[in-house]
Amino acid sequence: MLSTFKSSKHQQHLTQLPKIPQTVADIKTLYSPEDFYHTLMETISNARKRIYLVALYLEKDQGGQRILEAVYKAKSNDPSLDVTILVDWHRAQRGLIGVTDADTNADWYCRMAKAHPGVDVPVFGVPVNTREALGVLHLKGFIIDTQVIYSGASLNDVYLHQQDKYRYDRYQIIRNPSLADTLFAYIKQKLLTAPAVNRLDNVARPTNLEIKNDIRLFRQTLRRTAYHYQGEASPNELAITPLVGLGKKNPLNKTIHHLLCATRDTLTLCTPYFNLPTLLMRDLIDLLRLGKQVEIIVGDKTANDFYFPEDQPFKIIGTLPYLYEINLRCFLSRLQRYIDNDRLVVRIWKDADNTYHLKGIWVDEEWQLLTGNNLNPRAWGLDLENALLIHDPAQALRPQREQELNQIRTHTQVVQHFTILDSITDYPVKIRKLLRLLRRIRIDRLLSRIL
Repeated sequence: MLSTFKSSKHQQHLTQLPKIPQTVADIKTLYSPEDFYHTLMETISNARKRIYLVALYLEKDQGGQRILEAVYKAKSNDPSLDVTILVDWHRAQRGLIGVTDADTNADWYCRMAKAHPGVDVPVFGVPVNTREALGVLHLKGFIIDTQVIYSGASLNDVYLHQQDKYRYDRYQIIRNPSLADTLFAYIKQKLLTAPAVNRLDNVARPTNLEIKNDIRLFRQTLRRTAYHYQGEASPNELAITPLVGLGKKNPLNKTIHHLLCATRDTLTLCTPYFNLPTLLMRDLIDLLRLGKQVEIIVGDKTANDFYFPEDQPFKIIGTLPYLYEINLRCFLSRLQRYIDNDRLVVRIWKDADNTYHLKGIWVDEEWQLLTGNNLNPRAWGLDLENALLIHDPAQALRPQREQELNQIRTHTQVVQHFTILDSITDYPVKIRKLLRLLRRIRIDRLLSRIL
């Protein structure tokens, strides 16, 4: 009886969230990075009012080049278009991990601006903290006219499947003027007005030291900001609640907690990095103890974007996929009885040497969360995150939901026993030695919190 009462309280919290009405005909789920790329390019070329792209990064490779050129072309064809690109300030001013190339994305933005005189496509850098390791811009959602193209993907070759490899994510196209205006207003009023936010396509941009105090004040402000909109949807219609947050106790984190605890029967959770915050770990265990059905879909360690094959130079960040696998193995060893009685289903995603970057939550065929949040301590406390919580009481989205989940499960293997996963003794010698050293000096915990 007590557990039913607690679940009802969590369900009540979700029900009382303000929601924007949504028509089912105006939600389209895409099922591959190729479709995502082509849809994004087509939508940019057909824009009539505004193009606002927000991503962790826009990379200076073929995929990024095509996107940026498409934006420049759209602006050139229609100078009245309101165009802005926002990326993380720190990420744009460094090279790729393990690459010594001194030419950064910011340098490329400057060259593109110089190559298109008279065509203004501002690229702003958003510094969420004074250092990249302590917080990044992790907002998702491209706003083009009245559409929101929502995905956890950034903009480069692998996310857009431009070469021989892809990074798998989720992709939703949502036509909703109120939703688009809500996300747009947050960008215009909360981000672009901040002194800490500066253009990256300007060689005279300030240094980190010059805006250090501005960044600190900006972070404090972000902790208090939220999306503002009129929640006019009834409890019985398809609707969306946009959420944004920074810091452990932000509204997005609280809603994720309520969402898990509101599960009546079934929960599916996807994350590329199995390193859940303690609160969410407890929530999952409580659901299993209450007899709920829990499905977790994670990437294989070799499908992790931090994984370095043994024939490539090794970097310390390459230990992360192994740390995540150790976390998962430990978690399953404690809960093997739930695997045995089919209450807990864990799937490991692997497709050749492609990578997995997919995250999301589905609850009882009634709720689903679209988010770039990795559901890890970093997302929980350091990064600026957002999400779209979809309420579907009449199951109008059921065909799309089932097709998406079936597609996600395609390249997965069900874990029948925790021993199927490698243990530390199975890892390459250099990995074993490094992991033992990190554990001895407890840096592994720090790495899992900030990466």
